Amino acid sequence: MNRPMTKTVDCKDHALPAGKLLRVALLAGGKSGERAVSLAGAKEVCQALDPKKYAVRQYDPANDLPRLLADAAELDVAFILLHGRFGEDGTVQGLLDLIGLPYQGSGVLGSALAMDKDSAKTLYRAHDLPVSAWRMTQANDAVSPGRLLAELSLPLVVKPVCQGSSLGMSIAHTPQELSSAVALAFGYDQAVMVEEFVVGREITVGVLGNDTLTALPPVEIIPGQDHPFFDYQAKYQEGGSQEICPANLPETITRQAQDYAMTAHRALKLRGYSRTDMIVSNNNIVVLETNTIPGMTPTSLLPKAAAAAGIPFPELLDRLLALALESN
Repeated sequence: MNRPMTKTVDCKDHALPAGKLLRVALLAGGKSGERAVSLAGAKEVCQALDPKKYAVRQYDPANDLPRLLADAAELDVAFILLHGRFGEDGTVQGLLDLIGLPYQGSGVLGSALAMDKDSAKTLYRAHDLPVSAWRMTQANDAVSPGRLLAELSLPLVVKPVCQGSSLGMSIAHTPQELSSAVALAFGYDQAVMVEEFVVGREITVGVLGNDTLTALPPVEIIPGQDHPFFDYQAKYQEGGSQEICPANLPETITRQAQDYAMTAHRALKLRGYSRTDMIVSNNNIVVLETNTIPGMTPTSLLPKAAAAAGIPFPELLDRLLALALESN
């Protein structure tokens, strides 16, 4: 779809169309197990987008795709706030590319690469990022995990390859737990990864930008005592975890973590923004995975890091939408 060229004006150092409200399609909800998180974030984004700048229409891809397609000619940009399958994996990005509607964040390829944890780790390793040892499972590993135990050392982290928010993820300390964990993960995905557990401090580092990148201050994540790791409940239940930003790390570790986050962003061919999770163990860093559509409430990890860098939540949204138009 061809769109008329629009004159631009500088808005908080980012170009936005002048003379009219920017017409934003806010995509939230969807069909994944993270639907509720998506809708909660959309409520916060709606409230934070300045009505003097933006005219927002909300669409739920679970049932509003015909309306979105019908309205496409009346929209300027999409803000995707979908997590997991059909939102973060390149699916909806492909649809928006087909109808010519720009959107914040990564395109089809980058989204798919980051969502597939096996592909992401392979690319990390190709770009000299440190990762823990891992193997992809086979169907009979849930019954007989001996093959995995011959190549990897317990404890092991078991996770569906293409899920978010730690859905279906668990830590196995015994062969019996490993069998159960693999069976659980196969209930969420047809592909399951097993990787060696790394003891240390969990941090996450956000990145903003398209061609020129800015790394945000690291956030340390400390799961509550009832959570063995940063699982779904620790992420989203009130009091489930403690988040410290900026993380109390040596300056050398902070700089290295930020460099790793930007390297991961480029390795996965990402755009706009991302957030990469890592473990700091004995002053060494292991890269875990990268999120292409981080949680988007004022208290979510990436907005919290942006605030620590002097970027309040409404301005962060301005930047993401401007980056979407820049990359169009």
